Formats: sequence, C-alpha cells, structure tokens
Amino acid sequence: MKVVITIPAYNEEKTLPPVLKELKEVTTKLPHEFVFLVANDGSTDKTAEVAKKAGAIVVGHARNRGLAETFKVEMRECLKLKPDVIIHTDADGQYDPKHIAEFISMIEKGYDLVLGCRFTGKMEHMPFLKKLGNKAFASVISKMTKTTITDSTTGYRAFTVAVARDIEYINTFTYTQEQIIKAAKMGFKIGEIPINSRHTRESRLFKNPFEYAIKAWINIFRIYRDYDPLVFFGRIGLMFLVLGFGMGLWVLYSILITGGVGGIPRVILSAVLLLTGVQIILFGFLADMMKR
Repeated sequence: MKVVITIPAYNEEKTLPPVLKELKEVTTKLPHEFVFLVANDGSTDKTAEVAKKAGAIVVGHARNRGLAETFKVEMRECLKLKPDVIIHTDADGQYDPKHIAEFISMIEKGYDLVLGCRFTGKMEHMPFLKKLGNKAFASVISKMTKTTITDSTTGYRAFTVAVARDIEYINTFTYTQEQIIKAAKMGFKIGEIPINSRHTRESRLFKNPFEYAIKAWINIFRIYRDYDPLVFFGRIGLMFLVLGFGMGLWVLYSILITGGVGGIPRVILSAVLLLTGVQIILFGFLADMMKR
C-alpha cells in the first residue's frame, strides 16, 4: 500500500526537521510504502530547503496564501503520486505519529475519512474558549451530517483517494469542516480514532477564538448554502412565512374584535413578510436546479 503523508508548512524550518524525522522513525516499522509531501505556503525562511534535505517532496506557493488554498494544492499534488491512502498532519509537531498505523487500519476496514480526535485521546493543552468552540462546532456538524463527530477542526486525518479527488472546496479560511460536511453528504464513511496532541506554539490561523468562531460559522453557512440550497433557503423562507402569517392572524384578530386592522403598517408588513418568504423559497428551488 502506498501512503502519502502530506504536511502544510509556513515558516517551519525549526519544527519541520524533527517532525519528518519522527515520522520516518515510525513509518520505517510499517509494511507500506511512504512518501512525504510538504506544501510550502510561501515561507520566507528555509522551510523548503530543510524539507528537501529531509527527503520530502516540496510543492507550494511563491507567497503565503493560507491554509485552505495550501490544502487544495496538497490534494492536487497528492493525486499525482497515485497513493492508496493520504494522511494529513501538521508541521509544528502537535500530532503524535504513532497513530499512523491506526489511521491506515481504519481505511483498510472501509472508512473513507478518519479523523484524529484530540478530545477522546490525550491532549496536553487547549485554551478553554477554543475547546468550548471546537466542541460546539462538532455538535453542529454532527447534526448537519447525521454523523457523530467529536473533533471537527483536527488537522490530523486520513482519507482515501476518492475523498481527495471528489471533494471541491470553496472555503478560503480552512478545509477542516468543509471536508467533513461534504464527505458526509456524498456518502463517504467517516470514522474517528483517539489521538495524542502536544502543546506547541499558538495557532497562526486566527488572532483569537472570537475571530476564529466568526470565520468558521460564516464558512459553515456558506458550505451548507452551496451544498444543500433548497433546505438552506427553504428554512429561511419558511421563517418569513411564519412571521408573515402570524402578523396576518394578528390583523385578522383586530378586525374581528375591533372592526379595524389596527393600523395599515401591520397589513403592509404582513404582506411583505409573506412575499419575502415565497421569494426566498423560490430562490432555493432555482439554486437547487442550477446545482443539479
């Protein structure tokens, strides 16, 4: 079995060599062919040089473009290598490579996407607000996908070539939740394994938990909107219809009790809400037709 271990890196000249060394120490004991791919996201230090020196294939951007765009490059380059399994990890040493065999075993059992869950394993450190936010996201995504997900933001994950090939990404912030949502919607089998995660530097993806929460929620809505537009717009339109219908009942009640509508603005507001609801639902049907 051919396994590609892919690592996005941005200015990781100090942490990347020990990460690759540890990965090699683990993988040399396993009966598979391993290839290491480093996606250099426009690093200004010697990230590319140390990665090549350690024996990794290096691809990437001339300038920094962010995690989501780098992940797209990773998927494209991984497919060129024709692997059986792709394992994605980080360059900062957060994830313990001893779990690689477990990831491969889960893929061999028929899973298409396997997530390394930090919350059911051993986690050295995570700020309280970040931990709370991650669990909230996992709960929401579990309901959206009808799949039990306990760590939706983990970067340590394994997946098949079909997952890498068939999922297209619209996210400009991060790939983590989008991959899970689309994999579930496309019928891929998703599983989890508990992993050990170490305390490393603070995340470069966001300045604080609030910024992360805002960006992540916006992207979840965008993903859901584009993947299931009829349900997305249908629910919004239904909300307007309910409000308009409720306002209409209030106007009708006023007519029956007082003989008057209780003010023309109420009638206008009721009509506007009802028309808005119908238009949004029709837009959902149109978006669904275009998607198909």
